[in-house]
Amino acid sequence: MSRALLIAPTGHNVGLTTITMGLVRAVERQGIRCGFLKPIAQSGSHSAIDRSVAYIRSATAIVTPDAIPRERAEALLGTGDDQVLMEEVVAAYQQSAKDADVVVVEGMVPGADNVYSSRVNLSVAKGIDADVVLVAAIDHASPAEVAEEIEIASRSFQGRVIGCVLNRVPLPVVVGSATPVGEEPITRSHQSVVGPFIKALADKRIPVVGTMSFRADLTQPRFSDVASAIRAHTLVAGNGDRRVTSTTLIARTVQHAVDHLISGSLVVTPGDRDDILMAAALAQMNGSDLAGLILTGGLLPDPRILRLCDSALRTGLSVSTVSSDSFATVTAINAMDDEIPADDRDRLGRAMDAVANQIDQAWVQGLPKVQRERRLSPPAFRHYLITRAHALARRIVLPEGDESRTVAAAAICAERGIARCILLAKPERVRAVAKAQGVTLPASVQIVDPAEHIERLIPPMCELRKAKGMTADQAREQLQDPVVVGTMMLKLDEVDGLVSGAVHTTANTIRPALQLIKLQPGMKLASSVFFMALPDQVLVFGDCAVNPSPTAEELADIAIQSADSAIAFGIPARVAMLSYSTGTSGAGPDVEKVDQATKLARQRRPDLAIDGPLQYDAAIQPEVAKSKAPNSPVAGKATVFVFPDLNAGNTAYKAVQRSTGCISIGPMMQGMAKPVNDLSRGCLVEDIVFTIALTAIQSGQSAKAATAH
Repeated sequence: MSRALLIAPTGHNVGLTTITMGLVRAVERQGIRCGFLKPIAQSGSHSAIDRSVAYIRSATAIVTPDAIPRERAEALLGTGDDQVLMEEVVAAYQQSAKDADVVVVEGMVPGADNVYSSRVNLSVAKGIDADVVLVAAIDHASPAEVAEEIEIASRSFQGRVIGCVLNRVPLPVVVGSATPVGEEPITRSHQSVVGPFIKALADKRIPVVGTMSFRADLTQPRFSDVASAIRAHTLVAGNGDRRVTSTTLIARTVQHAVDHLISGSLVVTPGDRDDILMAAALAQMNGSDLAGLILTGGLLPDPRILRLCDSALRTGLSVSTVSSDSFATVTAINAMDDEIPADDRDRLGRAMDAVANQIDQAWVQGLPKVQRERRLSPPAFRHYLITRAHALARRIVLPEGDESRTVAAAAICAERGIARCILLAKPERVRAVAKAQGVTLPASVQIVDPAEHIERLIPPMCELRKAKGMTADQAREQLQDPVVVGTMMLKLDEVDGLVSGAVHTTANTIRPALQLIKLQPGMKLASSVFFMALPDQVLVFGDCAVNPSPTAEELADIAIQSADSAIAFGIPARVAMLSYSTGTSGAGPDVEKVDQATKLARQRRPDLAIDGPLQYDAAIQPEVAKSKAPNSPVAGKATVFVFPDLNAGNTAYKAVQRSTGCISIGPMMQGMAKPVNDLSRGCLVEDIVFTIALTAIQSGQSAKAATAH
């Protein structure tokens, strides 16, 4: 039976929706199957999808029904048909609770046009027998005032309240200027700010299960959001997804404006200021990714100037026009609602993660214990990666150290404690790239000029390759490649792992590793897996990147390596050896190869659940498995899918990724003595971050394997 959790506000404008979304993310992270319900739409529109429902459908795989239109709810409440309304709510809840262990239910927020919200929230809590979590905003209230407000709200729910979340906690304050001479500055941590509130609520026996500080980065709109809000007309489409971190009205001469032409800046200027347009274009060409330009007064730039700026405009700089003057335009921008658009999945995801990070994980774990095997959801898997990597604190070398995405990823990894990154590149080049991207590199990110290490690496490299007759000149030539320098650093235990491939080919990343790092003892080949983050679980696909046509013996190795990778990353290993035939009903050498590989893998690892040949549908669909492989320990519930060759594997993973929109993390190399991982050249910053986390975790596993041997 599912447990219902009603999230209810103590008043108006407490950030109820943001906290509710974060609670959903926190529950999913723990591997608890989560449902969601917004019983009654907050909006008064008949046709518009409720904002919270839209968020859930955009950011999660949760299937949730439409909210009951507010007009219908008001009509039923107005005629005293509360029970009819609650019957509809219960029906919607039962739909949301199907296959869920916890259903997060978002209550209604009170307002001038909505005086019945408290009555409805209590009715919902009773109708679905929900426990209640209250949300309150601290703002500038005292601990006693906040505790009193929450206690009053708690009483109205008649003993159902199990905790509260404090939102908009004032940011920690650092006092330095008024500190007496000889004394250290006073730093108020987040905990010290919320401590008095937690104590005041503890005195009233109301536990605080989460706290959330205000974060400016979660309020930053995209350029397209701003343009839409002020009804601007598009002059140059550009990249409308760029974030607006600041808004600058420029009416001065260029020399007084250049300091404002920085990454993230939204420039508002009269439409006849061709000099500002050209300056913005130059800044863009020099690496400053402006959020965009708004040209005011209904004035358009000279077409010749636009042609002159064409190269910069084609790099993603957006330009829009409005008829209003500059002051009115900036006023309208500043008055924008900071509500997150439902299609802004990046900002929504970051907001959900930010709240989830501040929820008491022990409390979440205390929600209903799931007796059945838990599926590792994508949010849970990503959280697992970050947590494990953080605990290991590994050194990861990034040979593409001056590549913009890599620099940004290194900064994120340092900020979140995922790994200690080492960027291989000229320091001045790295700093220039970071500045152009608006990235601040923490001191823990080490920048190493690979050229300064070539000479010292020549002797050990010649020793490693002496069987191939490598000379010092040959070694020196190969070490001109930062990937080779990074691989040697890994071989010499100066780093714990290597990640490359954002601009290099797979072969360029893997070949030096095979020559210098070599395979783990007992391994006959290296292979790879992708972690496929499907809507409701993470599956393992191998080998989709390395071995073109493995033999039966090699396929058995790939199966064992992939199973061990799954287990190492918290995924139960049930291995399906895939083929176009289930069993040996289909004839041919390809089926025979998979059949032989299955037998070899079972012999080598009788502790693993391995079966094949299996067709993909029989491996993943219980209904199909019942008819095609009724006695299989794997069919219908496989978690690890081993493809017969690279052609099938690479095609399948890309088809699944592109058709479902799922995230694929990898490829992660297997079988190497030390972790070396390749990136796709189309990778995002997030992809690099999680590959670094994978590599850090692998390094811990490699260290254990080395100790065992």
